Amino acid sequence: MSDPHRPHPERFQAFDQLAILVAVLADDGSVLFANAALEDAVGLSWRTIEGTHFQDYFAEPSALQHALKGAQENAFAALRYDAQLKRHGRSPADYLPVNVIVAQTERPGELIAQLLPQELQARQEREERQVDQVRANKELFRNLAHEIKNPLGGIRGAAQLLEMEMAAPELSEYTQVIIREADRLQTLVDRLLAPHRHPQVVGNVNIHEVCERVRSLIVAEFPQGLTVVRDYDISIPDFRGDREQLIQALLNIAHNAAQALSERINTSGDAQIVLRTRVARQVTVGKQRYRLALELHVIDNGPGVPDSIKDHVFLPLVSARDGGSGLGLTLAQTFVQQHHGLIELDSVPGRTDFKILIPLP
Repeated sequence: MSDPHRPHPERFQAFDQLAILVAVLADDGSVLFANAALEDAVGLSWRTIEGTHFQDYFAEPSALQHALKGAQENAFAALRYDAQLKRHGRSPADYLPVNVIVAQTERPGELIAQLLPQELQARQEREERQVDQVRANKELFRNLAHEIKNPLGGIRGAAQLLEMEMAAPELSEYTQVIIREADRLQTLVDRLLAPHRHPQVVGNVNIHEVCERVRSLIVAEFPQGLTVVRDYDISIPDFRGDREQLIQALLNIAHNAAQALSERINTSGDAQIVLRTRVARQVTVGKQRYRLALELHVIDNGPGVPDSIKDHVFLPLVSARDGGSGLGLTLAQTFVQQHHGLIELDSVPGRTDFKILIPLP
């Protein structure tokens, strides 16, 4: 919707890189400038928006008029309120809930209105929590390594010495249990530490080579009753990243999906996983807006993620499956975040969609 060649003052150019919606207004409420995000949200070009009265784009124009009047009279430095932004050709049910902030600029007779979609604000807060959680996990895992690995080594060594000293060979069954469980815990700790131990090996990544590698592994493990469907946009360019990390991230998600489909695989035999790639435009990850991003979906027709764990499915040791380690999605999220991306979940019974977003050059 936005036109990169439109003429406007240089001081407005940076606004087009923002995820928030920005309008610069004259003191009568007419639009002097609308940024690209506002164009996209309203569904109109800058030529149509500029010169119109901004209050006409809201379900309740009087709230903006009050805010503009207060700003002109210096009644406040900035006013914030909730509003419903109209969208061209859409019904009131599709109006966009936004937080509006109105303030003066450095120029007399000029005001600025910033609109933050409430959905975007909630998403940013969720992403910030995820980043904080990954950071906290990193410290937790390092502490776990110190506190668990040394005692485990002692327990395993003691069991081996005990086995050598026992007169009755049949008792070695018990020492073998100790050794196997110590090894299992050692493996668990190593998996927790894996993404934080090794630096990224960055090179050119073709996302469809990644998808094909994962697809072949899933098909080899589940040869009957499961169909893995390709739905690729072959125009997606290569990008810089760690190929092995991305294979592991995608494999963890796809493998989780296949395991969630186990009942359907074994009974009706119509289980399906779709690997879908698309290019997303004007995507916000964290607080940064990107012109292009890879959008990679892993969609299955399984029972869905239980509501009880849906909000913490990326936390370590959270699993809906008996015997699951609860690390697969945690590691996937960590690897994707190391590519400045994120993973989102949308799940209802019959359709679970894990969406990976990674910025593209």
